Amino acid sequence: MKPLESSLRGQTVVVIGGSSGIGAAVASGAAARGACVYAVGRRTDAGGTGDVRQASADITDDASLRQLFERIGAFDHLVITAGPNVGAKPLADSDLLLAQQAFDVKFWGAVRSIQQALPYLSERGSITLTSGLLSRKFVAGQFVKTTLNAALEALAKQLAKELAPRRVNVVSPGVTDTEAYAGMDESQRAAMFARTSAALPVGRIGTPQDLAAAFMLAMENGFISGSIIDVDGGGLL
Repeated sequence: MKPLESSLRGQTVVVIGGSSGIGAAVASGAAARGACVYAVGRRTDAGGTGDVRQASADITDDASLRQLFERIGAFDHLVITAGPNVGAKPLADSDLLLAQQAFDVKFWGAVRSIQQALPYLSERGSITLTSGLLSRKFVAGQFVKTTLNAALEALAKQLAKELAPRRVNVVSPGVTDTEAYAGMDESQRAAMFARTSAALPVGRIGTPQDLAAAFMLAMENGFISGSIIDVDGGGLL
């Protein structure tokens, strides 16, 4: 497919969490725009074809991330979509060790990744994180997702000041049809998607491509920084 004309042509994009779901759609979309893309997963084998190259790193391990960025060298855009599956439980029934582990992956993993990436990230580059609508939509039993995503959004706004002129933004998805729901029974998943679709103003749930378009905007538009880009079908309304 002929690459689209855009500001990503000839640039290098690193997508941590790029081996599946939203991250894979971001990697594919950036490559279609002419970027050289590294799709990073925890268990991804090195290699790849065309403009999407596969790489492996553990977002919970500083040394692993340091080695990743040393191998890649100078690059232009960092996207982080990696995160754990977090179930809904009330505080009284929650295992706080599991909650801490979720923060270690998604929040501290983002902090580690950014810290290790900074020596290689272009001074006019961008960082885009991934939160979720539960950061600002409060649902009983979802205290881990709420606080985790809210922390990421606050981090992005603070770093947009600290790391300027590099730009830092957040894409906040609503319910999106990805592998994150693969553990559900097929009929239960379909029923949940149907209920959610009926409740949304747009009448459907999201696709990875819907979300990827928002990440493209965050990378390509040089006048967006410190922003939360909601892609939730109106779920916050």
